[in-house]
Amino acid sequence: MILALILFLATYVLLLVYSKYRAYIALGAALVFILFTYIPINSWLFGIPDIAYMPIEDIFKTIDWNVILMIFGTMGIVSLFIESKMPALMADKIIQKAPNVTWAIIALSVLSGLISAFVDNVATVLMVAPIALTICKKLKINPVPSLIAIAIASNLEGAATLVGDTTSVLLGSQANMDFFDFFIFQGKIGLFFIVQVGFLIATFVLKKLLGQTKEKPLLDSETVVKDFFPTYLMVGVIVLLILASFLPNKPNETNGYICVGLMLIGTLQKAIVSRDKKVFVSTFKAVDYFTLLLLAGLFIVIQSLNNAGVITAIGQLISTVASGNVFIAYTIIVWVSVLLSAFIDNIPYVLTMLPVAAMIATDLGVSPEVLYFGLLIGATLGGNMTPIGASANITAIGILRKDGFEVKTWDFMRLGIPYTLAAVTSGYLLTWLIWR
Repeated sequence: MILALILFLATYVLLLVYSKYRAYIALGAALVFILFTYIPINSWLFGIPDIAYMPIEDIFKTIDWNVILMIFGTMGIVSLFIESKMPALMADKIIQKAPNVTWAIIALSVLSGLISAFVDNVATVLMVAPIALTICKKLKINPVPSLIAIAIASNLEGAATLVGDTTSVLLGSQANMDFFDFFIFQGKIGLFFIVQVGFLIATFVLKKLLGQTKEKPLLDSETVVKDFFPTYLMVGVIVLLILASFLPNKPNETNGYICVGLMLIGTLQKAIVSRDKKVFVSTFKAVDYFTLLLLAGLFIVIQSLNNAGVITAIGQLISTVASGNVFIAYTIIVWVSVLLSAFIDNIPYVLTMLPVAAMIATDLGVSPEVLYFGLLIGATLGGNMTPIGASANITAIGILRKDGFEVKTWDFMRLGIPYTLAAVTSGYLLTWLIWR
């Protein structure tokens, strides 16, 4: 267990320091864990018998292929959706009705949040950011607050639905939740509505932080959408995932098959219309294989860590500190998640902590849902506190840098910290009141 913990912590440090190589680090760590399953390292170092962490035939079974396929398919659909310019048209409609620049930023933030509830956060930022930059250039104002608002809103709403963020997909897999369960779960209000309350309060805080301006945003022309098929696909993903949630005895990879199937249909439709076979190449290139490899490696690492007893030990520590009090355990999980997610990638953290939360719930003799939901709220929203806390933040800052604008840490945190605290506090209280 000690060796496994050392390897895991070393992996985390490397993931944090060498962000460009995270996928290779995760795969390398997975390989090390696999090798140590068969090398008598415990006998050599500690003089104790070795216990196999993971049978070789179970290695690929530790990878959640439903998660991998869902992300793969959704990324392909999103690339088609962006190319259709429908998100830009949606932004145009909202901006035309904005009375001033502040409300235009708020409108873009809300749009970013709404899209992000059903689309990957990074893709959402890429959809909405160009519109924000165009408006800021025309009005000759600093685009930094606009893109920060878009990024933090997309992160927040990523926790609202099963397909909103990778962390939500991980929760759904761990808790056996389908798409509809994020709205109503076990007869109670689900995460979707809890997140919306936090979003509303955080947006009010954001407006206060942005101040008030009198300038009216104007657009020279409205975006024209010539292909509505990708929009139908996006709607189709949502509808089919909802319908699939009612299927009894469905395969574990059902949601993944749906997303990949719709991606292939969309790609085929575009290839037929454009009469260009290269569409298949461009769509598959749009998939972020780096993230998929990162996840695959982490699934193996986390399962190895679990088999070595580390996760059990962490859970026992939190249970001991909580002294049998569920509220204390819940509070520790939420606010530690906020703090850690401000500096580290929330995907490996959530992947690590989900089984820990399950073990703590077992020790305390309670249902794990309240701890699961607290973990997701803290870990997903906590990334909004710093520029490096979430991929969407890094993407927004990269867009600004290419446009000649450098974002200082405090510039981001001035908006991110109050926004995060408002959203997390409301989510923390609501989740406890509903699910305690």
